[in-house]
Amino acid sequence: ARLGRLIQYIPFTVTQGFTSAIGVVIGVLQLKDFLGLPIAKLPEGFLAQAATIGARIGEARVEDFSIGLATFVTLVFWPRVTKRVPAPLVALVLGAALAEAARRWAPGFSVATVGSRFANAVSPPSFALPWTLPGAHGETFAFDFDAVRRLLPSAFAIALLVSIESLLSAVVADALMGTNHDPDAELMAQGTGNFAAAFFGGFGATGALARTATNVRAGARSPVSAVVHAAVLLAVSAWAAPWIAYLPMASLAALLMMTAWNLADVRYFARLLRQSPSHDVVVLMTCFVLTLVFDMEVGVTAGVTLASLLFMRRMSESVGFRTAAPSPASQEAPPPGVVFYEVAGPFFFGAAAKLVSRLKDVLGSARCLVLDVGAVPFIDATGLVNLRSVVDRLRVRRTPILLARVQPEVARALRRAGLEPEPGVFELHDDPQSAAASARAIAAGDVPWGRTPAPPRGA
Repeated sequence: ARLGRLIQYIPFTVTQGFTSAIGVVIGVLQLKDFLGLPIAKLPEGFLAQAATIGARIGEARVEDFSIGLATFVTLVFWPRVTKRVPAPLVALVLGAALAEAARRWAPGFSVATVGSRFANAVSPPSFALPWTLPGAHGETFAFDFDAVRRLLPSAFAIALLVSIESLLSAVVADALMGTNHDPDAELMAQGTGNFAAAFFGGFGATGALARTATNVRAGARSPVSAVVHAAVLLAVSAWAAPWIAYLPMASLAALLMMTAWNLADVRYFARLLRQSPSHDVVVLMTCFVLTLVFDMEVGVTAGVTLASLLFMRRMSESVGFRTAAPSPASQEAPPPGVVFYEVAGPFFFGAAAKLVSRLKDVLGSARCLVLDVGAVPFIDATGLVNLRSVVDRLRVRRTPILLARVQPEVARALRRAGLEPEPGVFELHDDPQSAAASARAIAAGDVPWGRTPAPPRGA
């Protein structure tokens, strides 16, 4: 649908708010495995999960914590040694080696591993169509309207968030490499991959901000790096699964904590809070808090909605409405009984009521109203309704309204709305001088109601 360009309309404060919140969620939840806490199952909701982890913090195991700490320190300091070998590979191998060595040489030493936590981790993955597998309670999947109705909202939300996150990852890569990506091509590839993955038991994936930046810093310069990444993961899953079973859960938790730190980008988040305008800070914190308290869908939806409302408010405040002279060059005063006003900015629903209210205040006993709308780029349905209301009200008072310098798009909107020019009642003029001449004749009583003044001889 070529919606890739719409990414530029998602405020950065929204994306930063929910990605930072996701980073916090990931980091806090890894404390369970990093510290080896004996928690069989965490409750629903981040706040309840964090409270449970905090209440059991005193049950941390030294064995898991030591392996996790060694892995984390390696992740932090290995890039200072060399960047040719990625730090996660070195850190995970080191963590597994330390855990296995300690298990053999220190009686009673044990840590949770992938193999001990997930019994099926030592066997290669099996591929099956997901809708042929039994559900959580053994039920079979029935493809019907009710299933579509239940799945469609979540599917749409996932597709939207996957698109936003992937395009943001592409923006990060552009900034690091000085390139320009095609957002529509990115969405086509992302959507095709996620759609095809479902037929092999896979689930929706997205470009990741932290991993994209890490990939580029490691030397990636083309989409081939993603293909190599996928191929290596497939090979590891299919043939190296028994070796994966030796990885300590504390080491994986340390790796995810490092990823969460990069994703949250705490220093940049704090800088946004200090330097951003107040309305952007409100959007940022709203999206951040709601993502933590509820989920990403609620946070993003509320953030985009709030950002849109605040933007409309700022747009309506930027619309100018001031008195003007009939001729900007001469700055002459308007004739008695004629009110000249200049409108600058879009005549949309956020500003229409404000402008109409101002018109009511200034009309008084005016015999003619002239509006210079040369700086009005467009008018929406609400603006048309309010303008028609003004025209009808002035018609009852037998007060003509003249519009000068009407932009082509505004003129087309007026015609579509049925606001056709009516001489002596509702007129459109190419320039303020022409509108001023007609207004003078009307104010002087030279023109009867409902008739336009005759042009001067020779015009």
